[in-house]
Amino acid sequence: MKNINIGLQHKPFIIAEMSGNHNQSLERALKIVEAAALAGVDAIKLQTYTADTMTIQTDRSEFRINNKESLWYGRTLYDLYQEAHTPWDWHEPLMNRAKELGIICFSTPFDETAVDFLENLDVPLYKIASFENTDIQLIKKIAQTKKPIIISTGMAKVSDLELIVNTLREFSCENFVLLKCTSAYPAEPLAANINTIPHLREMFSCEVGLSDHTLGIGVAVASVALGATVIEKHFTLSRAEGGVDSDFSLEPHEMKALVDETKRAWQSLGKVHYGVSESEKDSLQFKRSIYFVENLNAGEEITLKNIRCIRPGYGLEPKHYFNLIGKKVKKEISRGEPVDWKILQD
Repeated sequence: MKNINIGLQHKPFIIAEMSGNHNQSLERALKIVEAAALAGVDAIKLQTYTADTMTIQTDRSEFRINNKESLWYGRTLYDLYQEAHTPWDWHEPLMNRAKELGIICFSTPFDETAVDFLENLDVPLYKIASFENTDIQLIKKIAQTKKPIIISTGMAKVSDLELIVNTLREFSCENFVLLKCTSAYPAEPLAANINTIPHLREMFSCEVGLSDHTLGIGVAVASVALGATVIEKHFTLSRAEGGVDSDFSLEPHEMKALVDETKRAWQSLGKVHYGVSESEKDSLQFKRSIYFVENLNAGEEITLKNIRCIRPGYGLEPKHYFNLIGKKVKKEISRGEPVDWKILQD
């Protein structure tokens, strides 16, 4: 991705999602930014909406969360978003603090007014949430900014994704990343289906990553092996202190582990290679090879008694053992010398 180091040649780009874990405290929100930077993330992400830009206040049943398995069961959408939203006047101080700490701060706008607001703050990139990935008017609005875009693909059909990508490319937007996402909170690893990641890359010829709502970091680390170049995880100072998303958010020490382990996973990919690598050369000492175990005079025959396959591994490979029997040496040999073709008579 242009101007931001995202791609297979770079370590994974790690995004800490603050969401509503600030618990309506600017002081806590600033501490979340600071903890994210200390954990080594590349970016901290906000969400830009108000309860009124998301929904309406009503007691109608369809506006109340009715999934008994949900963390937010029984609450109205308006009430949830009223608690979870990040006040818009917080955005600038949070972005300034992130800049001071050397990390990127950007946001997910949930309607067109939020895009206008974020443009006034000159955010460096945008995120489109899973639940907004069919809002083509919002996607067009963001595409017109000509800034990089990260899109979560939760619940999207292939036809939805084709429309998203075609819309972005219609506005000459090639700087985008699709994030495999399971829109459950929390999500189970069995539902992660991260084998979709290389398929998305092949289908749309773009960078692909993971927006991960599973517990822990295992799914995210595994995704790197499948080509994920961006990882987004919800982040909190402490799950015990609560918050709308705290149950499936990482704490600072876990985010640090995510940063470290995804980098290790990326470093380990390397290339297809067989044989002794540069880093293994010193370990040849622990392989077996053929050595003389008795002194020999020049012209003397090699027998089953005077050679053995032992460590270290600086002699001929064991596969040559029986081919050496009966051959003669052309110089005096000391016990402990490695067998080499050059010391044998023609």
